Amino acid sequence: MLVTLVFGQFLRPVRPNEEKNTTYESGEAPFKSAWNVFNIRFYIIALAFLLFETELVFLFPWATVFANKELIESTNGLWGKFALVEVFIFIGLLVVGLCYIWKKGMLDWDKPDQKASDFKSQIPTEAYKKYQ
Repeated sequence: MLVTLVFGQFLRPVRPNEEKNTTYESGEAPFKSAWNVFNIRFYIIALAFLLFETELVFLFPWATVFANKELIESTNGLWGKFALVEVFIFIGLLVVGLCYIWKKGMLDWDKPDQKASDFKSQIPTEAYKKYQ
């Protein structure tokens, strides 16, 4: 594989120009730098989402393996009880993690201040009261 990469390095044409070196933005020309500071909460929410989304990766195989009727019947129901306790422990750990990030305030967002509108409607306020 390394030989192929090195061989391709020597064979391919290298003709850099201004258009090829620009950032590709879905066919649109970039109008400012892509180096912006993002709120860290976006990353925290993304990590929390990934953490809780991987739960499904573990629960689907768990449901198929532990729902085996032959194993449940051969162990007189002990297999099913073990599976139920195991999944409650797993989900309990996820709930503890959710409570932790909730208590730390990582799910709270700074809400922008509401600006009062100076719009004057031509419809009288009394017309809205009958719909409230």
